[in-house]
Amino acid sequence: MRDVLEAIVITTPGAPASRPGFVGTASSCARGAAPPLASRDNSLGASRRRSPRSADVAEIDPATRAEFERYAKLFWINTGPYNNLTARKFVLACTPEAFAAAARAAARAGARFPLRAGETLDALLDRLRPMFFDSEFDPTVTAKTPPHGQDILAASANNLYVGVTMKDLEGVEERYALNSRVVKGDGGIVEEVYRVGGTYGRCIEAIIEHLEAAIAYASEPMANALRALIAFYRSGEDADREAYDIAWVQDRESPVDTINGFVEVYLDARSIKGAWEALVFYVNAEKTHQIRTLAEHAQWFEDHMPWDPKYRKEGVHGVTARAIDVVIETGESGPITPVGINLPNDQGIRERYGSKSVSLSNVNEAFDRSTLPEFRTEFSSTPEEASRATKWSALASELTTNMHEVIGHGSGKVDQRLNGSPQAALREHFSAIEESRADLVALYFVADRRLVELGLVEPESHDEIVRAEYEAYARNALVQLRRVRQGTHIEEDHMRNRQMIVRWLMRHTRAIDVRVRDGKTYFVMVDAAAFREGAGRLLAEVQRIKGEGDYAAARALVETYGVHFDPALRDEVVARVDRLRLPSYTAFVMPRLEAIRNGEGDVVDVTISYPLDLKAQMLEYSAATRHLRT
Repeated sequence: MRDVLEAIVITTPGAPASRPGFVGTASSCARGAAPPLASRDNSLGASRRRSPRSADVAEIDPATRAEFERYAKLFWINTGPYNNLTARKFVLACTPEAFAAAARAAARAGARFPLRAGETLDALLDRLRPMFFDSEFDPTVTAKTPPHGQDILAASANNLYVGVTMKDLEGVEERYALNSRVVKGDGGIVEEVYRVGGTYGRCIEAIIEHLEAAIAYASEPMANALRALIAFYRSGEDADREAYDIAWVQDRESPVDTINGFVEVYLDARSIKGAWEALVFYVNAEKTHQIRTLAEHAQWFEDHMPWDPKYRKEGVHGVTARAIDVVIETGESGPITPVGINLPNDQGIRERYGSKSVSLSNVNEAFDRSTLPEFRTEFSSTPEEASRATKWSALASELTTNMHEVIGHGSGKVDQRLNGSPQAALREHFSAIEESRADLVALYFVADRRLVELGLVEPESHDEIVRAEYEAYARNALVQLRRVRQGTHIEEDHMRNRQMIVRWLMRHTRAIDVRVRDGKTYFVMVDAAAFREGAGRLLAEVQRIKGEGDYAAARALVETYGVHFDPALRDEVVARVDRLRLPSYTAFVMPRLEAIRNGEGDVVDVTISYPLDLKAQMLEYSAATRHLRT
């Protein structure tokens, strides 16, 4: 069973090229904050353990084998040889002999290979053969639920831990927990720090070069944040990372912004170490009203959370929320992209300084335009459900995404004994718990009449929007199984969270029925009131788990409802989507920015174009960074 991939283009129709500072800031940040010209390989290196240079092999001219081109595209969009959503390795379907013949042909044509000292091309191909062809060799990049008896770090094929198990880390205090990998050598446990002069140092120096160029064009608050980011990249010290997070949160008005660094922890089975990512974006003023309204009333939502009042924030402040159009995303954020972001992840900074939420407007619009109607009709139990999905899905999705980020991730507090780090207590289950918490906040409040009072939905449409959202959420827990074509459990945290919520509601409420008609299974939302009541009950427990750092309860909840599934049901879903040629996942081709300079070399304008060829864009990115890999 093979995945069907779709690649679509992100456009930036509202790019404010005439606004002071936009041209130079966006152009410079796009070069340094998004590593077509800087640090794309930071992410490539972290995502695999035993073949850190297979990226070079994957990018040889694939003309001799269509299969090789298929593999190369998957490698590029997943930032490595593992599926971004399932964590499973994908392999070449051609023979090793055909692959070797293509490599030798490329060598005769002048291609260069990352040979070790004294190594021949044939020896290199033999060394990499298990990685390219054996699906059971390093099969999973992140194994939060490994086979029985295996260690979660040893079973994970990423590059964050080398020769290290969870037992090895007992009693070890990591100084650079977010921005390092841990290696066990003869001298014991060593942290290899991501900073100038350290691991990925050359790539980080290239990022800094472009960030420094952007400072001249940036607003003063953004310039302060960029200086703090540069200081962190130079030192790697957590105090400098905190200073950057604070400066970034406090920049609330700059029309252009960037997210840049070791941010999300999904790649790490421990949910501690950040994977590198970068985005550059500008504010979409026309779309900002909805998300800003939620931020302005964050205290009301906090006061009405259905959890223990001791976990409610008082005096909510520093909540910034904007709709944005992305110019470029890379590393862990692209070409497979999020639709909303809330940062920083540091719980202590959230509670003291607030957070920034963004809804990726042009990404959401591209998703909606590209969604085939068959997705709704095939898995909707009635024509009426499909009609509701067609009419309301875009609005409901935008609304719940905004609530997920602003009043979901941005809400709540934890017990002081956790020292602002619930992820250290919840370990491999932290990310699934946190994503479920944010989803449940959105599901609970989408049905609240407060949204009508705030003018976010029309009163006559509210009930239909709620029903459409609840139906879509139930339906998605079924449809997402198309992505897990191997194995019998889910690894990706967002997918775990969604299945966990739906399966918990099935077990504990009357909100969702499972129905079979003509050999087809449907998850049918039958009681919206029960759905909301159940979401509130589960939300209270999930917040308690996070607030107390209750690892045992987190593990029981996630592994009971979020991890395992019936493979026969998965096979049915796969057959249905394959028959209709529906994609398993979507990647994005990014806009291309070219700076226009005057005679003195200053950036005076920028042209934005839209490449229509994923392969051409990926080869362009690789050519631009090749000097950093030699």
